Amino acid sequence: MSTPAPGAAIIRELGRVEYEPTFTAMRAFTDARTPDTPDELWIVEHPPVFTLGLGADRGHLLAGPGIPAHAIPIIQTDRGGEVTFHGPGQVVIYLLMDLRRNKPGGKLYARQFVTKIEQAIIDVLAAYDLAGERIAGAPGIYVAQGPRKGAKIAALGLKVRGNGCTYHGVSLNVAMDLSPFSWINPCGYSGLETVDMRTMGVDAALADVQQALAHALVCQLAVAEPLPEPNAIP
Repeated sequence: MSTPAPGAAIIRELGRVEYEPTFTAMRAFTDARTPDTPDELWIVEHPPVFTLGLGADRGHLLAGPGIPAHAIPIIQTDRGGEVTFHGPGQVVIYLLMDLRRNKPGGKLYARQFVTKIEQAIIDVLAAYDLAGERIAGAPGIYVAQGPRKGAKIAALGLKVRGNGCTYHGVSLNVAMDLSPFSWINPCGYSGLETVDMRTMGVDAALADVQQALAHALVCQLAVAEPLPEPNAIP
């Protein structure tokens, strides 16, 4: 592979892939990267899976009357946050970045990193005439207007190692079966409504939203234009 341009990232479109091997690959990539390794964004869609953050309370996995028995796997991860759901019809982008690297926009701190990711989601929603907002103390993006104000439409879960290298990332609900969100307390919040873009009246192709969010993240994170690369986990 040719020497990457300074600050350039590689974007990989991996299609629908199982969660656990992707999680393993993210950690392996981060273990092996050097100061010269280009940052990467992995665009994926997962089969149904519940994932738990490092400090997650398993009590947020609900059971009892009205909660159907299900065979959705539950996977412990090393990201921050509580329990969340990934499934078909959801954009997931993993951010394998070195925050300490000098980029066109300068080095990033973890809080700035989160703010820029959230802004990318807000910008994408705005392009589809949806208003999204932050809620203090609750990472992610929420519906800002209308009868579903306060419903969650996008989630963040990140791992930032001591050397400034990151993995895990962001999910945006496009056109999903939302039922599994009712089987958990999403991100640890009892009764939190979760919606997708389709529920909000937007009929958008998943591939289009994947590309829109990847582009918005590239712009916000100042990683320059992406390098072409085979669509496979390295």
